[in-house]
Amino acid sequence: MSSQVQPEKIGVKELRKMVAEKRAIVAVTAYDALMARMADEAGVDLILVGDSLGMTMLGYKTTIPVTMRDILHHTSAVVRGVTRAMVVADMPFMTYHTSQEDAMRNAAVFLQEGGADAVKLEGGQAVSQTVERLVVAGVPVLGHIGILPQSVLSEGGYHVQGRTPEGALKLLADARAIQDAGAFGIVLEGLPGTLSVEISEELEIPTIGIGAGPGCDGQIQVLHDILGLFEDFVPKHTKRYAELATDIRQAVAHYRSDVCDGVFPGEEQTFK
Repeated sequence: MSSQVQPEKIGVKELRKMVAEKRAIVAVTAYDALMARMADEAGVDLILVGDSLGMTMLGYKTTIPVTMRDILHHTSAVVRGVTRAMVVADMPFMTYHTSQEDAMRNAAVFLQEGGADAVKLEGGQAVSQTVERLVVAGVPVLGHIGILPQSVLSEGGYHVQGRTPEGALKLLADARAIQDAGAFGIVLEGLPGTLSVEISEELEIPTIGIGAGPGCDGQIQVLHDILGLFEDFVPKHTKRYAELATDIRQAVAHYRSDVCDGVFPGEEQTFK
């Protein structure tokens, strides 16, 4: 029997405690067991299996083509790699818009089959009744307002939200609606920093920012962005902590050179 103490699994109560104690919530996206395990071992509190996997893993231009099957497959992998972090599954485009019944059915799949601890929905007042229905049924829900990647077609791209007085008031109302619906937290994406502070001070639930300044209760970033793996573009809100794409190309090129030159495999890699 191992004497090693297993870290306590993070849930809704622990996130609330972190906010009360002024401890920042650290979150990233991850899409496979290996990356999820490394993020978990590094002390990340929340891992989102984001529909951003459409761009980072599947080669799509937007998140729109991502399906339930895609998110379920990657959620199951992430769950297998995690011991401590809370795992949240992103509900893809049109999996919670058609009806509340569809939303509940699909959310149940992520929890029962995928092993997720919670689901995330994009939108404010428009989805608040769906959020409430899910929460009443026992599904932990993370909200998401501001830039909504699933609305990129109707919005005509990605644009910072809440810069006008009217826009700011709408986002405040959206945030209140999601909190009142019972969400345990809310992602603020692409908001002016001052507005994020105002929303964070207004709400009792944790706010997790991405491109929303330092005034949120926590931050989330796409792991492929901060590791320098995704090179199509670098979002303004991202800081590169590594340049792994360059390292990987160099390593593979070195491997190719060794094979072509007859250097690999050598004695050390040959069975006797």
